[in-house]
Amino acid sequence: MEFDLAEAKISDLKAAACAVIEARRDDLIALAQDIAVHPELGFEESRTSAKVAKGLEALGLSVERGIAVTGVKAIKRFGGIGPAVAVIGELDSLRVPGHSLADPDTSAAHACGHHTQPAQLLGVAAALTSPDVASHLRGSVAFIATPAEEFIDLGRRLERQEAGELGFMSGKQEMIRLGTFDDVDMAMMVHTSSDGELGKFSIGGSSNAHVVHMVKFKGKAAHAGGAPWDGVNALQAANVAMVALNAQRETFQNSDTIRVHGIITSAGVSMNSVPAEVVYEGRVRGRNSEIVDATAIKVERCFKAGALALGAEVEITSVPGYMALVNDPMMGDLFAANADALSGPGTALHRQATANRGGSTDLGDLSQIMPVIHPYVTAATGSAHGVDYLIEDYYSAVVTSASALAMTVIDLLADGAVNAKAVLKKSKPAMTREQYVSAQQARMRVTRYKGR
Repeated sequence: MEFDLAEAKISDLKAAACAVIEARRDDLIALAQDIAVHPELGFEESRTSAKVAKGLEALGLSVERGIAVTGVKAIKRFGGIGPAVAVIGELDSLRVPGHSLADPDTSAAHACGHHTQPAQLLGVAAALTSPDVASHLRGSVAFIATPAEEFIDLGRRLERQEAGELGFMSGKQEMIRLGTFDDVDMAMMVHTSSDGELGKFSIGGSSNAHVVHMVKFKGKAAHAGGAPWDGVNALQAANVAMVALNAQRETFQNSDTIRVHGIITSAGVSMNSVPAEVVYEGRVRGRNSEIVDATAIKVERCFKAGALALGAEVEITSVPGYMALVNDPMMGDLFAANADALSGPGTALHRQATANRGGSTDLGDLSQIMPVIHPYVTAATGSAHGVDYLIEDYYSAVVTSASALAMTVIDLLADGAVNAKAVLKKSKPAMTREQYVSAQQARMRVTRYKGR
């Protein structure tokens, strides 16, 4: 770059960072595409996390591996004392049978765009460890790859918890519990989107909180043709519960953005035998945790109603899901200005703080204890989590997003980290890490009910 590093302006540092990322564009996009064709499920992302760790080590960073099973963390410390900013990339995929890039054995597919985030992460790391940039920053930056954002395969995760491998069921939740973010003051990441109406980038808004249920309806097996009256049909108990649940929907207020949905993962073992056990995995979402917990009481009554009607038993395991996302407005403004600088004025759309997309993210949990941003970049087509979801614009998803993240870290940590200090002074997190862990542990419970 043609500037005096001793007198570097922030704009010069940003240009230097973007130049580093641009020089690596082909390798970064190739990495994202490679991860797309090797999708891995939550807490099983060994190949993906190894690639991230190797990439960080190639930049001269010391890497901590195996955090929350497959998570990765590296820290770059700059001169002087200052705040620590985390840049986050998610590792996992989800199950989408029929997706063109689905793993034939597991049905895992990156139908949410997480495969672009490790590439973003390494692009930002390359830019911020460049001496031309790093020498003018204060504080530190943590590069953190997090597992298991998609809250699926609940039975397997409960088994891991039983075996002592997990405390909480998602990557960021578990990393918070383990203290991975204890030396971090604020965090950011970019997620892909296929919603062009939100602009090239969208900043702000919120997300739903949620709680997860694993429900086992337990009946009694009997010959389905010869003596069905001798059995207790667990599948019918589940059916009654679903009817009762659907009857509750008119009690949900639109402003609360409540979503209740789930799947039956086991419905008996033989069609010639009255089903003795049926397993339902479901989710209750809402605008905040208080609304979720109040709705969950109604939903759990429905599960009990099914057991009561058939004289069955039901075991309800309630698992603390995610908390609502709170985007930091000052960090969001910095990111939006950088996105506009990269993609053109007005391409970054600011969403109201209460605007809710209906989905959930475990960055919401982190936002309860520190300032964060979770912007979206429009780079995909198809329906999120659907068989047609594909990244079409890898340059925006990887290169432009990494550049915007790197530029925002520079805004925060340049000039003596004055902007980062201002964010922290203004920010008022809802709880401490200890309070968060305690609150989530209190929401983990098992309820048993006999309907006879």
